[in-house]
Amino acid sequence: MYQRKRFPEKRRWEPRKKGAVLHIRPEADGELKKVFTAIGVPEQTPFTPDPFQLEAVSAIRRYDCLVTAPTGAGKTWIATETISYFIKKGGRSWYASPLKALSNSKYVEFSALFGPEKVGILTGDRKENPDAPIIVGTTEILRNQLYDAMHRGESLNADFVVLDEAHFLGDEDRGVVWEETLIYLPTRIPILMLSATVGNAEQIAGWLSAIRSKKCVVVQESKRPVPLYPLFFHPSGMLFPLLSETGPRSKKKSRLHKKVAEYAGTPHPPRLAPPNRLPPFGTILHVLRKFNLLPAIFFLKSRSDCDLALALCADNVVRDKIRKTDISRKIEELCTASPRIARHRQLSQLKHLAVGSHHSGQLPAWKLVVERMMTEGLLDAVFATSTVAAGVNFPARTVVFLNSDRFNGTEFLPMTPTELHQMTGRAGRRGMDRIGFAVAIPGKFMDLRLIAELFSQAPTDVISQIRINFSMVLNLLLSHTPDQIEELLAKSLVAYQMTMRNGTRQGSTSYIDPSRHLWQDFIRHLTFLQETGYVTREGALTDDGVWASQLRVDQPLLIAEGSRLNLFPEKDPALLAALMAAFVFEGENEGDFVKSDVPRRLQKAFAAIAEGLSPFVKKMAKSRFFVNPFLMTPAFTLYLWAVGQSWEAILKKTGMSEGDLAMLILRTVDNLRHVAALGEVFPGTAASARAAIDLLLKDPVVIEEPDAAEPWAPV
Repeated sequence: MYQRKRFPEKRRWEPRKKGAVLHIRPEADGELKKVFTAIGVPEQTPFTPDPFQLEAVSAIRRYDCLVTAPTGAGKTWIATETISYFIKKGGRSWYASPLKALSNSKYVEFSALFGPEKVGILTGDRKENPDAPIIVGTTEILRNQLYDAMHRGESLNADFVVLDEAHFLGDEDRGVVWEETLIYLPTRIPILMLSATVGNAEQIAGWLSAIRSKKCVVVQESKRPVPLYPLFFHPSGMLFPLLSETGPRSKKKSRLHKKVAEYAGTPHPPRLAPPNRLPPFGTILHVLRKFNLLPAIFFLKSRSDCDLALALCADNVVRDKIRKTDISRKIEELCTASPRIARHRQLSQLKHLAVGSHHSGQLPAWKLVVERMMTEGLLDAVFATSTVAAGVNFPARTVVFLNSDRFNGTEFLPMTPTELHQMTGRAGRRGMDRIGFAVAIPGKFMDLRLIAELFSQAPTDVISQIRINFSMVLNLLLSHTPDQIEELLAKSLVAYQMTMRNGTRQGSTSYIDPSRHLWQDFIRHLTFLQETGYVTREGALTDDGVWASQLRVDQPLLIAEGSRLNLFPEKDPALLAALMAAFVFEGENEGDFVKSDVPRRLQKAFAAIAEGLSPFVKKMAKSRFFVNPFLMTPAFTLYLWAVGQSWEAILKKTGMSEGDLAMLILRTVDNLRHVAALGEVFPGTAASARAAIDLLLKDPVVIEEPDAAEPWAPV
């Protein structure tokens, strides 16, 4: 039970030396007594839909609908209720999510809810029951089905579409796929968009209403199903309220609690750890446990920090015999599918300390184990990078963050309101917690005043990320003339947003068509395709353009040109896998492997394809099209895996992380699948591509998922 502490005249946490590292002892400010008393499991009551859920279910039967509500508020219920409605009418539903892991999770959930015979999954890695009345898959697959339907002159075989995590419309890398999907979807198909973080929901709805000539209803819910209380962890172990106003949606600007502001204003405040050292996470867990704040997700700055954090939890030993047995039994169950996972280097910490590390450098199969363990309440803590906040569903009672910035793939930038909302959305488990907590830990990269401001701000606006690429141009030309494509581009979100921002109107003498830059870029791509023989002068696809359109990959033209020039081996699947890997690798420099280790046949094939494609690459560069460097590193890496070298040996030779190696393999497999689909045009290469896929998809990249009928790759 919480007890208020009395302090001597000189408070224990006031350092005698500037910037000192204090001894940590669990204590809490008196203001938290009432808050901590509220911790516990809520009383179980029969489910009753909230008003916003009923409003959305009613709206989607007549209009399109965009629902914005906090994580865990019950957005999925709206989808499943509407799917049930369409099933009863004999209709088909498509549930699209941004991540394969989320799609796999929804497939399991929907199979249990509707029956496995009524649910199929399409993610690229998995294709099961594709004719089922409910299809779960990635948005890329849905977009590709729209391409195919338009090519055949048909309408998509669906009566209802759900786009989960709708804020991905503004994702820098993948937003173009979401925008294309929304533009191409037939008006007859109602769209339900779900998100916790869309700041400009009314604007997005206005755009959809404009391009689909159909009302899009916005349903917004701001109330969290589990209230959130932000805390500050003082280096002494004292917990304080972080804010003077704790409402994350307060109309007033949130301010730091006076004692936290006092700390933030100190020139050389006490620290949790010496400079450039991680804080004592085991001791921090002890403090959180003292006040019943576990389990927790710690958001850290880097992969290495997540892994190093485990060693700092050495004293977090699981002592309860029943819990130890439950943890051991679950680990054994989850690891039976993969011998390598059963020998994972972090297995001991997971088993004996109840802590795990989760980041993109981990094997997908290992991340799945950690996710399952956390979801079932068997872990005290997971140390993760921000990828967890972006879509993996394992909430905790508490989220802990040590930084007020995030890495965007290129540089560290200040955290945005959306990013903070995504992180804190994991705090508080519906049905398991009456209250959730977000704990800020001070350090070199923590701006407490910025965090206070972000708590009071709405999620950031979704901004169009549409851009022209060769795959888009080829696929649109399958079913549209250039003039028709110009009309499609005028429907883009960027055109709508620029019009709204500039306040311009058609007919005004100062009006500049905001989609003009898109059309000009389309013409640039079209001209290059005409010059290289994939499109006729009239704007129709040539025979080469038709089959090249099926290469819906990152660098379709280079793979198409390599195929057209017969540069890919037809009878050596391992060599084909190696060469295909060079088209997916995003690095800029070669790795540290010993070049003399590269087999002569690979060196020869690599040189031949680099030389063969050189004129085409130069032509692309002259026309200002970026081409990734063609590197030996990924080719050599995939060759070693394809010919049977051990996982450990490859990691040692290349210096890659397990997660990066798994991702390289899976992206290469995706390219090979598209090549394999060209059997009518290149039968030899297509057969070799199918054989190469079989060489690459093996443990630990692919595991036998306990709830699935077939092996899959959980990425």
